[in-house]
Amino acid sequence: MCPATMAKPKTDPNYKVVAENRRARYDYAIEDDLECGIVLEGSEVKSLREGGANIAESYATVEDGELWLVNSTILQYAQAKTFTHEEKRRRKLLASRKELSRLWNDTQRKGMTLVPLVLYFNHRGMAKMKIGIAKGKKTVDKRATEAKRDWNRQKQRLLRHGE
Repeated sequence: MCPATMAKPKTDPNYKVVAENRRARYDYAIEDDLECGIVLEGSEVKSLREGGANIAESYATVEDGELWLVNSTILQYAQAKTFTHEEKRRRKLLASRKELSRLWNDTQRKGMTLVPLVLYFNHRGMAKMKIGIAKGKKTVDKRATEAKRDWNRQKQRLLRHGE
């Protein structure tokens, strides 16, 4: 059997979710998502391995043909005394030119934005970010999402207890 078609083990020691933007799917209607690399310094990687990141208030933007992550926080790494990093600096995201032009075209439409969804280490141990091409939801849409979520919870509860 070819190694590429074999099933991967369920527990991958390298795969680790560092930060997740849980409100993104509530506040935005995600139309498409894209995995991209992120340019980091050494102390930032070590801090991420400890889980010191927050992407809740951050967003991505395309400027001068480059993709940037703005307003994300990676905490200081305590053991890096002399070569520390700035916590809230702009970080460059890595994507192909074709993807960049598609992102640029999508964000020029009315109401579309680039929202970071998840920051994680992939199975090879590389830091990756999943960004979503999203449109902001109105209050009515948020209420509908909340009602649907509540109904699914109630449905699961009924099925579990057999009422």
